[in-house]
Amino acid sequence: MPTQAEKAATFQALHQGSEPLVIANPWDAGTARILTGLGFSALSSTSAGLAFALGRRDATASVSRDEALANARSIVDATPLPVAADLENGYDPTPETAAETIRLAAETAGLVGGSIEDASGDPAHPIYDFQHSVERIAAAVAVARSLPFPFMLVARSENYLHGHPNLDDTIRRLQAYEAAGADVLYAPGITRPDDIRTVCASVSKPVNVLMGLKGAPPLSVKELAALGVRRISIGSGFCRAALTAFLHAAREVKDHGTFTFAENTLYMSELTNLFK
Repeated sequence: MPTQAEKAATFQALHQGSEPLVIANPWDAGTARILTGLGFSALSSTSAGLAFALGRRDATASVSRDEALANARSIVDATPLPVAADLENGYDPTPETAAETIRLAAETAGLVGGSIEDASGDPAHPIYDFQHSVERIAAAVAVARSLPFPFMLVARSENYLHGHPNLDDTIRRLQAYEAAGADVLYAPGITRPDDIRTVCASVSKPVNVLMGLKGAPPLSVKELAALGVRRISIGSGFCRAALTAFLHAAREVKDHGTFTFAENTLYMSELTNLFK
């Protein structure tokens, strides 16, 4: 098993390759093992996937920092790949807590990257004020830089996920997060090719684009690369795909009393082999 420092160096190098880094998003140790076996080069946890696995709603502060870091630790322990995590908004409004979340992510969970978003969790004021958001990223960056290995700090602008699809404000925030020292910039929910190209051209650090959103343009890795994208994540996409299949099977049994869903499932031996 590579050391944390070795994984961190690998993860940093993957952001500098000639092709975009496609980072897969498991929600537990088992899915991490499967994604590792499929040949992905790096993983990052999904906060939505964890919330659903715990029987809770996403984006409602229903998962504690301790629970998220314990889940991340289980993923780290299940794979030799570099692992990052969706650390939501740092689990508290203060810059100090965002910074402490990064420290714990590295020191207790074994992570080599993580994201801090500017969503507040307050429906009345869903996005932190600009200056406060920048201070939170700056505090997180300071801790990341103090670590004995390169920790890839992702700064997220959440406007598009919270009913504020303002491209100019999103770019302003991403540029400020870049100036504060963030390693990767991310505005989930931006899907139009022209908007993606504009965001990528507005900053110099790698831009992560979220794919797998229902109804979004079906851009390929090659097409995203041509727009300037350096990193691609799936977010809750794989988890939603899995739960969709689960629901279809359960509804067939409950509503129709039939079991044809089994014809489209893997044999037990095939599944077992994925966990070698």
